[in-house]
Amino acid sequence: MLDIVKRFFSKTATQASKNVDRATEHDVRVAACALFVEMARIDEKFTEAEMDTILSIVKERYGLSREHADALVAEADKELNESVDLWQFARLINENYSTDEKIEIIETLWRMVFVDGKMDRYEHYLMNKLKNLLRLSHDQLIAAKLKVLHST
Repeated sequence: MLDIVKRFFSKTATQASKNVDRATEHDVRVAACALFVEMARIDEKFTEAEMDTILSIVKERYGLSREHADALVAEADKELNESVDLWQFARLINENYSTDEKIEIIETLWRMVFVDGKMDRYEHYLMNKLKNLLRLSHDQLIAAKLKVLHST
């Protein structure tokens, strides 16, 4: 009888852990996507090219269908509109991503900046703010920028 109870709680704990992992993974994806959306709309010109870039990025990065990518962007946009600042998104990313993964996010953000071929002062400001929020150095920020510029 005791073995049955132990197996039950073991399965319940394992399933709960998997559910928490899935929830955290979803939350981190929403957080990263929220940063992409914020970068796209920081200059108050959220273009179709920027939306296409975000959708392409999340589909590629997370292996999502167009429908799921649209849902992720919509969820990120909703949470972004309800947030006071970007710290909550950066905190989730910092807690769950390695430095290399955070640099990949910065590279993606640089891709967003240069969709229109130029960087304005608002995008510049946001990149520096996100560098600090994601606990990255200025050198890492510039290396990511140069990598993106040289690959386009």
